[in-house]
Formats: sequence, structure tokens, C-alpha cells
Amino acid sequence: MPLSQTNKIIVADAVSAIFERFDVASVERLLKVDYVQHNPAVPTGRATIVGFLPALKESGISVTTHRIIAEGPFVVAHNTYSNAKLFGADNLVAFDVFRVEDGKVAEHWDNLAPVASANPSGRTQVDGPTETVDLEKTAENKALISAFVETVLVAGQVHQAANFISQATYHQHNTAIGDGLDGLGSALAAMAKQGITMKYDSLHLVVAEGNFVFTMSEGKLGGKPSAFFDLFRVQSGKIVEHWDIISDIPEAMAHQNGKFGMVAK
Repeated sequence: MPLSQTNKIIVADAVSAIFERFDVASVERLLKVDYVQHNPAVPTGRATIVGFLPALKESGISVTTHRIIAEGPFVVAHNTYSNAKLFGADNLVAFDVFRVEDGKVAEHWDNLAPVASANPSGRTQVDGPTETVDLEKTAENKALISAFVETVLVAGQVHQAANFISQATYHQHNTAIGDGLDGLGSALAAMAKQGITMKYDSLHLVVAEGNFVFTMSEGKLGGKPSAFFDLFRVQSGKIVEHWDIISDIPEAMAHQNGKFGMVAK
């Protein structure tokens, strides 16, 4: 079995141990002692997670994983959390990113947002295809998405979007944007009219598996430092679907690791 697939199993077991079984022994087996945390509100280290298990169990929290992809040491899970008041809302959607090292989860990043109503095209934050296919195109699709983010989102060359996004099928899961290039253009125009700017400044991480490519970027939304976690589905060399979660980056955090830390593309 490829290492990336083994890492998927390790991560899935760790998520289950924390949010379903509340199992101290499994958490201690699956997480490194010096587990590095990038969630701004959670202190770093495995001991924090172990200490939090009783409160998680009492809260009745549960997790559903909708998609999971892996490349090298990185595993990305597209999750929803129910009964998640401990994290700020009854129901949350998340991108959880893990780095596995020597068979244990060593590092974690996430973006979370409240579950919202369907967007203008009737799509939710998590629906849509889940099957990973086209594994032989992983490198090609990763290069496409990396170029899209760097060219269109970071460099601001919006006129080149049609070179990357399918004009026939583009399903959008952002809560405020409808399908198609027209939906994207209308949303950007509405934001500009309200004086709201969205700027990607740097691309920190790209994780790809077949038709799915995830990116972790840093920038500003409405002038506030923000983390942009995006998941793209690629088909026939074009982006055909997009999910995202955007969150503010607070000045004060419960650790010294930062929102991104040292990650490699």
C-alpha cells in the first residue's frame, strides 16, 4: 500500500479516536507527544487533546468525513461536526489538514465555519462528488491548480480564469457564489461594489490526489488577515468544482506555531 494511503488510515483512526471513541490509549498511540497544533484556539501538544477528550465526550460531538485525500505526508479531510458548541457553533464544516510522520499524526491545521444554507445555485458546503479518480493525473492536476492560484488569485490576473475553469461545468459550493464563471464574476462585482476586497498573498500548501486538489493560502478578506482553504475538482484539464472555507487569522493564539507554520508546497 502506498505511504499516502497508509497515512489516510492513520488519520481516519485518529479522528475516530478523538471525536467518536474518545479513546485516550488510541490518541496516545496515534499522535506524537510534540503534536504541533495550528488551530488558533487550541494549545499545542498531544496532552491538550488527551485532556480535552472528556469534554468532547460529554458534548455529544460527532464527525462525518465527506472527502479525504492524501499526498506524501499530508492528509486532507473535508468534515462536518455536529453538536460542536465547544468549537463555536452547533454544526460546523471544516477542512482538517494533517501531517503524518513515522506512523503518527505530527501536525494539524484547520479552517472551520458554521454550516450555512444552500448557495444561490442550491449547493451546500459539502455535497457533490466524493470519489477520487484519475490517479494518473495527480501531478498534472496539481500543476494546474498551483498555476491557477498563483496566476489568478495571487497575481490577480482574473481575466485568465477561463484558461483554468471549465466554461461548460463549474459547480460552486461557496455559500455566497452561484455556479459558472458568471456566478463568480457577479459575486466579485458585488463585493467590489460594497468595497470588500479579497486578496490572496501567498500559497502555502498544495495536496493532490487524482481529480481533487487542495490548497492552503494566506491573504486578506475585507482588509482582515485571512486563511483560504480551497478544494478543487478537476476534469479533463479544467476546474469543474470548488469548495472553500475562509477564516480570519487572529493576532493572539493559544500557541506560538502560527496559523500556517513551516509547510512546503
